[in-house]
Amino acid sequence: MDIPRAERFDYIIIGAGSAGCVLANRLSASRNTSVLLLEAGGSDNHPYVRAPAGFLKTFHDPRFNWCFNTEPGPGVDSRRVFFPRGKVLGGSSSISGHLYVRGQARDYDTWSELGNNGWSYDDVLPYFRRSEDRSTGATHYHGIGGPQHVSDIHEHHPLCQLFIRGVEELGIPLNPDYNATKQEGIAYYQRMIKNGRRHSAAHGYLHPVKRRSNLCVKTKAHVLQLRCSGREVTGVTYRQLGRVHQADANAEVLLCAGAISSPHLLQTSGIGPADTLQAAGIEVVHELPGVGEGLQDHYAVRVAYRINKRLSLNHRTRGIRLGWEISKWLLSGRGLLAFSPAHIGVFLRSQPNVNEPDLQFVFTPASYSQSEGAIGTFSSFPGITCGIWQMRPQSRGFVRAKTPDPFQAPAIQPNYLVDEKDCQSIVQGLIWCRRLLTTKPMLAYLEEELIPGKDCQSEDELLSYARSSGGTVYHPVGTCRMGNDPMAVVNSNLEICNMGGIRIVDASIMPTMVSANTLAATLMIAEKASDLILSRQPQ
Repeated sequence: MDIPRAERFDYIIIGAGSAGCVLANRLSASRNTSVLLLEAGGSDNHPYVRAPAGFLKTFHDPRFNWCFNTEPGPGVDSRRVFFPRGKVLGGSSSISGHLYVRGQARDYDTWSELGNNGWSYDDVLPYFRRSEDRSTGATHYHGIGGPQHVSDIHEHHPLCQLFIRGVEELGIPLNPDYNATKQEGIAYYQRMIKNGRRHSAAHGYLHPVKRRSNLCVKTKAHVLQLRCSGREVTGVTYRQLGRVHQADANAEVLLCAGAISSPHLLQTSGIGPADTLQAAGIEVVHELPGVGEGLQDHYAVRVAYRINKRLSLNHRTRGIRLGWEISKWLLSGRGLLAFSPAHIGVFLRSQPNVNEPDLQFVFTPASYSQSEGAIGTFSSFPGITCGIWQMRPQSRGFVRAKTPDPFQAPAIQPNYLVDEKDCQSIVQGLIWCRRLLTTKPMLAYLEEELIPGKDCQSEDELLSYARSSGGTVYHPVGTCRMGNDPMAVVNSNLEICNMGGIRIVDASIMPTMVSANTLAATLMIAEKASDLILSRQPQ
């Protein structure tokens, strides 16, 4: 094979997802530093990506999405669960549901207590603030002027207002800012949407700087292997448009491919658990037993009702009305296409003896078809939907290479609902969903429960429904986790244990799941990582 002479950069970033875009921006800020950013996907310049409601279109589109599937799960009736991950500039931030949720302070204090110095809530709050451009202004908890725009919803739907009123009547407080002092309560979601357009990490961090002369961005560039000299990573081999290239790093290779692809690339490069590598026919370069192990993800189920009035969003998705909505979005950035899939969040405790919220709910004034355990297309009739997931799942799974071929998807096994506590929490969450949807203000609009349906009543029946119908919330973490124990993959500086020349910077390093959607925390991780990296540069 004829491989051109290796290119040389100070830093090579693998993956232009949420973390990769942050690093590309921060590291290339110095004109004396050269940066190569490699992305296996293509451009994010497409209406499906730009329109917030385009989430429903990118979900199954292989132009923007790896479209993975899990292995058959023992806790989900041996189903394969569709498992989307972003394959486009911006990564999963370009196909996500837009929600900006940081989690509880306790999440990060737990990381610190596990021996990860510098990762307590007080340590990481400045990085959340630095990343943020909050539309409502700066506070102790929020920043302005940062690359990532965070806004409030542009339209308070009448059904949302009824839902909030009913939930408050249950004694659940309205929480004006779940990203501040406390999370518990009900609130409109904060969203990564600006002027009615998706504001991904690519739009916040990468596009404003992509013309810097010291930043080289290559799309359709699939990294084949990490190149090693002993236990030092020196560069990468990648394929772009059918040609194989090599690139060397003067300083470091930064692996930002996400909780699925980061451990997979390490494994196909010979770095990981010896038994996993040998079973896949891969020569062991560096035995590191934690690579790919400990996968955590949020697993969601939904309750939906048909309503008796054309008041939901469903009737705005068809015919002349849809044409009007498209025109309104193009002209003003408002209307149906500017909505995130979820409008309202509720954070509750599954049991009175639980100290902090462990259940997260999403309410939408619309109903959808079910598609492989996830939201499909809008239903043809009016409806409402409430989804639920346990924020701190106990079940653990893995990501494992099947062959040495980096183009073959790995085995992804989240092991949803194999832990008894997870099962108990999801059942309590479904019971809460029904309570939240059948409050006095909502009752006059309810016609029938679509899912799980009136015949599903006992806890055993609810658990059976959860096993048969749930799906991922697209929040995989923990497969290259940070720590100082034998199963840790990186240390608190995000350097791979007993290796040089490489760090991992993405959601895979999270030691435990945050009580939140994971995008905000991933941006924070990358912001902190940029300081860790730059502090090592010679002055």
